[in-house]
Amino acid sequence: MRTHRRRRLLLSLIVASAFAVPASAQQPSDTAPPAATPPTPPAASAPAKKPPKHKPAATSDPAIAVAGGTKPTLLGQYGDWGAYMASPGGKKICFAIAKPTNSETNPPGRPRNPSYMFISSRPADKVNNEVSVIIGYPFKPSTDATLAVGSTSYDLFTQQDGAWIKNAADEPNLVEAMRAGQNAVVRGVSVKGTHSTDIFSLKGLAQALDRTGQDCK
Repeated sequence: MRTHRRRRLLLSLIVASAFAVPASAQQPSDTAPPAATPPTPPAASAPAKKPPKHKPAATSDPAIAVAGGTKPTLLGQYGDWGAYMASPGGKKICFAIAKPTNSETNPPGRPRNPSYMFISSRPADKVNNEVSVIIGYPFKPSTDATLAVGSTSYDLFTQQDGAWIKNAADEPNLVEAMRAGQNAVVRGVSVKGTHSTDIFSLKGLAQALDRTGQDCK
């Protein structure tokens, strides 16, 4: 009789344990499982050029800003473009620079710092005729700007208040188009959602680039 009871008790324990495991699995745990480590997002696509993009120094004078805070030498004024040379930190930089002839914002009248465009060469970094735009406000993150010459538009990747051509392979074509064009139109969106349009006259750019090319071979 005792043997029979022991067998029944053992069988009951086995059956109870079989149902207890699934039930316990459905109960919420007092200790949350450790959070999975999120995968590291891929780095944003960048131009193929290895040298870092030239970031102007903080100053109200655009030419001094591009020259790294030092006063550059004016090589000549050609139409709407000035040609300059400087050697910040002992590294030569030559650049052509211009301000827009017309600027608009939408909504209209939004305040912003002065915008300008410059095309620079840095022999030590093996950079030739790099197109850069300082827009005068922080760009909206993860958005592109555009630079149009005639009917051809080029995408610009943005960082803070700067913009550079997104596809480095297109830069020589852009520079040649600007040499032969009349105007360049830059459009972008600020971090606050303001749309801007800046029109740059290209009068004198070809001559300015010829001069910087002579001094920064």
